[in-house]
Amino acid sequence: MSGVIKENIKSIFFITAGIFSASFGLEGFLLPSHFIDGGVTGISLLVALTTKISLSVLILIINIPFIILAFSQISRVFAIKTFVAIAGMSIVLALVDFPVITHDKLLIAIFGGLFLGAGVGLSVRGGSVLDGTEILALYVTRRVEASIGDMLMVFNVIIFCCAAFILGIESALYSILTYLAAGKIIDYIVEGVEEYTGVTIISEKSAKVKRVLMTKLGRGITIYKGKRSIIGKHADLEGVSDMEIIFTIVTKLEIGKVKRLVNEVDEHAFIYYFPISSAKGGVLKRRPLHE
Repeated sequence: MSGVIKENIKSIFFITAGIFSASFGLEGFLLPSHFIDGGVTGISLLVALTTKISLSVLILIINIPFIILAFSQISRVFAIKTFVAIAGMSIVLALVDFPVITHDKLLIAIFGGLFLGAGVGLSVRGGSVLDGTEILALYVTRRVEASIGDMLMVFNVIIFCCAAFILGIESALYSILTYLAAGKIIDYIVEGVEEYTGVTIISEKSAKVKRVLMTKLGRGITIYKGKRSIIGKHADLEGVSDMEIIFTIVTKLEIGKVKRLVNEVDEHAFIYYFPISSAKGGVLKRRPLHE
């Protein structure tokens, strides 16, 4: 089986799973309790709760302008996948009758956001989105000095203010909780344990550490030139020596292995690490299931 076919099968699987997860979150939790989410989904829910228009119809219609924008400004493949994902969710919402799971408002807000966020995250791994707001945010950020997160926050603040006016303060507050829960789940599914992590290592045995990282971990490394200073008891500078600072990028799953390999060479080595939102090129482990 060729790589292209495998990628297409993965894409179909994740988009399908995302459709059903998001649909379950909407009909099984949010819609019966008059809770909404952010973005186009939130707008659709708000309109559906205040009119007699079907949610499945609204989600498709309101997203169409954003799909057209994606087609002209991002890529045709992405736009087509997004259209298929959104149309698929509309069909599932129209044809599948999901049971109402609970009437507890806190559980609805948390688990509704969980399933909705999981659906969006899975669709992203499949190469699409289930909400056109992200497309609009990406388009706007190319023309103004703002991040995608900033633009999404502005859109959603407006949506939740409208929800507070139409549905009431309590429903709006629970809806914000839903939005936050969904956002956390999206981040975890899209990045998850395979999130890129920058690792900095300071060791007196840097030559051996470099060798073990390249041979046993198979990672490229970057060397910074630094100086080590030692302070005496009376705050007198006792000495300054040149040293090498090792930097490499791994995934969260590999952090334990890096620490173990370095510890075998130098148990007194100083190691610190931090998440990296994106990385490209070099000798990087390709994160599975997305990119």
